[in-house]
Amino acid sequence: MGGVDGVKRLGLCGGTFDPPHLGHLWLAEAAREQLQLDAVLFLPAGAPPHKQDCRVTAVTHRLTMLQQAIADNPAFHLDLTDVERPQPHTTVTLLPLLQQKYPQAQLWWLIGSDSLRDLPTWHNPQQLIQQCRLGVLPRPGVTIDWESLSTAVPGIETAVDWLHGPQVYLSSTDIRRCAQAGHSLRYLVPTAVADYMQAHDLYQNGNQLSVIGRSHATDHR
Repeated sequence: MGGVDGVKRLGLCGGTFDPPHLGHLWLAEAAREQLQLDAVLFLPAGAPPHKQDCRVTAVTHRLTMLQQAIADNPAFHLDLTDVERPQPHTTVTLLPLLQQKYPQAQLWWLIGSDSLRDLPTWHNPQQLIQQCRLGVLPRPGVTIDWESLSTAVPGIETAVDWLHGPQVYLSSTDIRRCAQAGHSLRYLVPTAVADYMQAHDLYQNGNQLSVIGRSHATDHR
């Protein structure tokens, strides 16, 4: 992948991206600048394990929207490793594949503080923090119980690099609800994404959604 091979510091932004929104882009840009990342990979999930039996937009639409969302930033790249691999799609099994693909890179998994708070519910979080560092952007209203978190995931405090800047809480769930209700999406998603959603009638009455079947694993993320 042009512009990524041989990089030394690599940010990883994973998610369903259903749809991608400005919160995703701000997290990635804050991490790129503050952690001095050479590039940020956007890693759309093929079948997110924490969304089994949920209705998720067809992957072709999610990939196109994500490509459009990141097109104007030369440091942002789309990586299909998670989409193309077999289930289960957990973060801890994805990271070795990325390390093998980018052997010279130190990895940062980029998340909001709500995901840090919930890290004990992820599959094998102890192994996860041995595979990468965490770049964490605070989210409004989220507090971290460090005593409980450190008990559940020993060593977590030294694995976190905090990001700074405006705290933005946007969720794809809320954006889908706005779209279904016919509300404006301006300033919530990139203009190209909003145009694509409208052109393909996404999120209206459940259009273009598919049900992700339950995998053999029930692990979260």
